[in-house]
Amino acid sequence: MKKQPAQWLLSIASIGVVGAILTQSYGTAVANTDTESFVQTPEQKITTRQVAALLDRSHYLNQPLNSEMGSKILDMYIDSLDPNHTLFLQSDVDEFKKKYADDFGSRLKRGDLSAGVEIFERYRTRSSEYFEMANKMLKTKIDLTGNETIILDREKLPHFKTKKAQRDYWARQLKFQLMSITLGQESEKAKEKVFLDDPDITRGQDLVRDDQRTPSEILLNRLTRQQGQMDRLKDDEIMETVLNTAMLTYDPHSNYYAPVQANELQIQSSLQLEGIGVSIRPDRKNPDYTRIVTLVDGGPAAKTGQIKPNDLIIGIAKDGKTMTDVIGWSTREIVSLIRGKRGTSVTLKLRQPNSPDASARTVTVVRDIIQQEESGVTQRVIEMPYTDNNNQVTTKRIGVLEIPSFYLNYRARRNGEDYRSVSIDTENAVKELNKQNIDGLVIDLRNDPGGSLDEVAKMLGLFIKSGPLVQIRDNRGNIQVYRDDDGGKQLYDGKLVVLTNLASASASEIFAAAIQDYGRGLVVGNTTTGKGSAQIQLDSLALGSATLTQRKFYRITGGSTQNKGVIPDVELVNIYDDATFGERAQKNALPWDTIKTAAYKPEGKFSSDTLKTLNQQSKIRQQQNPHFVYLSTLNDIRNMDDEKKPIDLDINKRRAKMKLIEQRSLEAENKRQIATGSSPYANWNTYQAAMDAKFEERSQMKQSERPELPEDEVYIYEAAQLMLDAQPEVIATPEEKL
Repeated sequence: MKKQPAQWLLSIASIGVVGAILTQSYGTAVANTDTESFVQTPEQKITTRQVAALLDRSHYLNQPLNSEMGSKILDMYIDSLDPNHTLFLQSDVDEFKKKYADDFGSRLKRGDLSAGVEIFERYRTRSSEYFEMANKMLKTKIDLTGNETIILDREKLPHFKTKKAQRDYWARQLKFQLMSITLGQESEKAKEKVFLDDPDITRGQDLVRDDQRTPSEILLNRLTRQQGQMDRLKDDEIMETVLNTAMLTYDPHSNYYAPVQANELQIQSSLQLEGIGVSIRPDRKNPDYTRIVTLVDGGPAAKTGQIKPNDLIIGIAKDGKTMTDVIGWSTREIVSLIRGKRGTSVTLKLRQPNSPDASARTVTVVRDIIQQEESGVTQRVIEMPYTDNNNQVTTKRIGVLEIPSFYLNYRARRNGEDYRSVSIDTENAVKELNKQNIDGLVIDLRNDPGGSLDEVAKMLGLFIKSGPLVQIRDNRGNIQVYRDDDGGKQLYDGKLVVLTNLASASASEIFAAAIQDYGRGLVVGNTTTGKGSAQIQLDSLALGSATLTQRKFYRITGGSTQNKGVIPDVELVNIYDDATFGERAQKNALPWDTIKTAAYKPEGKFSSDTLKTLNQQSKIRQQQNPHFVYLSTLNDIRNMDDEKKPIDLDINKRRAKMKLIEQRSLEAENKRQIATGSSPYANWNTYQAAMDAKFEERSQMKQSERPELPEDEVYIYEAAQLMLDAQPEVIATPEEKL
């Protein structure tokens, strides 16, 4: 197999401060923070120049960072801060464009962030105005009836021209949020009554929140918590917002990461972190508190014997510093305090739920390397009845490989240490499955966001005899081919099917495309994301790291995986919204195109008649299978609300709409229950209570212990059925033709 530089990365998941913190402009109200005191450090200036130079000279598009591109970055920066066009007035936008449109790019090239900081400061000012208005309005009685409407999705609508129009929208937005909280409370109270009347349904868990706060108090507390998070933003994170937006203006997968985010990217790609070995989430009863959910067996936290599941984290002292009160902090902020270098210590202040703060205890933990074992490849064998063409029923043993990502611990490999990778884990898993005499193999790539190019090439070599695997073109038009040149060796040469969905991206798409092009197996499920570009990961910046798009992927047949994705041979029910998810819904996505076909020899071929028959048969099964019918019905119910259209601001109308959605959802679930031999739920509240208890219980299990969800497993069985039914044509060798 042809080796390639290890630093080439198919980005796993773009992490951006804007997406994580500034999700909706009207939901992140903040008080004034003195960003005027943001004086760039030498490292920040150098980093800004480095990022600008990368875009100017090294991006796949070969688009210089000139005044035109700088103006586009400015537009996207404004939209990234205020995606719903509710905070900035049109006069703000006009002012910024007049002052900075011509030289925003040149400022970045000089390392000057002052324009971006000034705009960020205006964002804070407008957000503060929203908070002040909300604070006053939420202390008055608000009528939740009337004939008003609101459009929640304003991305394509203009900014408000006057403060009066803006404040009118803010008032309606607050009314909508209060209405939603009120209806949510009604639903929560109804569920809690079920828990109290039938304690067995809780499965021994404390699920009664008994929240006595009014909707106004809840909303005000929520806004105050968001304000605190914004107040704690560091200068590096503000810089990240500016620089990440600049990179996203070139394409959706070029990103800049501040130091804390750079650490997250490394964790995702290596399945290894340096921390204490706990999972956390906001507390169910009071989201101001962060609760420890599980502990990693043998991890530093578990070894202390003093940290328990359900402990609430109320304070953290990082690396011997003063204890910081973290009540009201986000889980992201708390994670950044807990994580650190191996061998250093962190002190947690903890208390059990329903106990006073005075009973809190402090525990010091020494950080260590935590291997995320459960995040890697998993294998299992399912047994399913199969009826052949002679109506003979036999039991087939089907191997299932679940690939969460194409992970590789680059640093450990570079340092000559033992390391984990998806190809190593897959090879070991396939060897185990081969010992079990399986009749076919399902490779599940659903929700697999990608990873290492080296790793996907190595994995393909386990299933394909030999030949080209993927073509790559750089920004100069040079084409490079990754090949499997192992003399025709195959670790597994049996029946094969690859399962994909709209969240299968990047390396997943390369794998699925090669299996499809070689006729090695079927691809079933849904059209993939369409992320057909490669990023180089840059860890040599003065601060943080970056990924930069420099190459594009092409199938061996010549078509790009970019934008179009991989279209399955057989389509299954799609649970994602194509209009909002995937590459085709992204801003500034690179286009689809083609290059020459690489010379390759298919191993098999599924004729058009075969695929037509398989699709027809599968469609009939999906229309009859209760789980597929349930998922299709949920898709229809989901489409009942369109945030681009006016929504009534009358709680009675919203309650009636909600009841209709609940009724249809319950009907769909009960049809499934009856069809699968289970008892239907008496009403919506009982159903919701049972689901809450079920998923709370699952969240506390290790991944390997969680039972498969039937609505997920149905895809595995349908993929296996299609694989067994498919009869590929064998491609004859030249000798056989003679």
